[in-house]
Formats: sequence, C-alpha cells, structure tokens
Amino acid sequence: MYARGNDLGHPRVGLVVGKKVAKRAVRRNYIKRCVREWFRLNQQTLGGVDYVVRAKQPFTRDQQNEAVTALSTLFAKLARCHASSSS
Repeated sequence: MYARGNDLGHPRVGLVVGKKVAKRAVRRNYIKRCVREWFRLNQQTLGGVDYVVRAKQPFTRDQQNEAVTALSTLFAKLARCHASSSS
C-alpha cells in the first residue's frame, strides 16, 4: 500500500489486483469490491490522503474477515506514518 497527501480534504483510493494474484476476473473484482467497501465505511477517519492498494495475495469469502483486519492494520500504520511526517 502507498499513500500520499492531497489538497482535496478527503481520501481517495486506487486499486491494483494483477493476474498473478488471481487469474479469474471474478476473483480480482471480488477483492476490489471488498477493499472499496471497507474504504467507503472508513473514509471519514482517513483524512485527505490518496491511497493505492496493491493486492499481493488472493482471498476468498471464507478469508474476508482476515483480509479486512489486515487492511485495517495497514491503513492505521499508514495514517500514523502520514501524521508523524506531516507534523
């Protein structure tokens, strides 16, 4: 995941899920939908930052909770790093 501040005052997200991660488009789109939904529900806490999420491992519906937890952890780490670097 990458992050960079923006002057818009609200967060944006970009997603990269390559064919090496999931061969079928259905799987890649599922991963993107899950990330977008998490972002939609949590964007009020993220501030004015652009995020790019690169998926490196596929996950299924059974593993969605673990993936969401990992995503939350990554966003929290980036938010702390961005807050400390902008001070």
